[in-house]
Amino acid sequence: MTNNAQTARARGAAIEQIAAQWLRQQGLTLVATNHHVKGGELDLVMRDGDILVFIEVKHRTTTRFGHPLETVTYQKQQRLVRAARLYIARSGLSSPCRFDILGIIGKPPDLEFHWAKAAFDAF
Repeated sequence: MTNNAQTARARGAAIEQIAAQWLRQQGLTLVATNHHVKGGELDLVMRDGDILVFIEVKHRTTTRFGHPLETVTYQKQQRLVRAARLYIARSGLSSPCRFDILGIIGKPPDLEFHWAKAAFDAF
């Protein structure tokens, strides 16, 4: 792995930690982070009461090239749904779930959070 890829991965992990902390402050409970399955990765798995929430974290330093919430394409949604189904099956869970996107803009510590609850459905 190149240094740039390592740096980007470290930055992404740091932002996901900040995101998890922010979401805990909003009342969610952390279940898992960076859960890898064949064909996809779940950034954050959390609980909002009895609802299992799969959260895609997207970060941009500026909106010059678009808002981070706009970057989750239909294809990305399909990969997230597939990954979530595998996660649920492997964990033997049975609970309602939803898919959220947390868009983060800025550079730490000056971050703006944009939380799209139930951003898309499992089709």
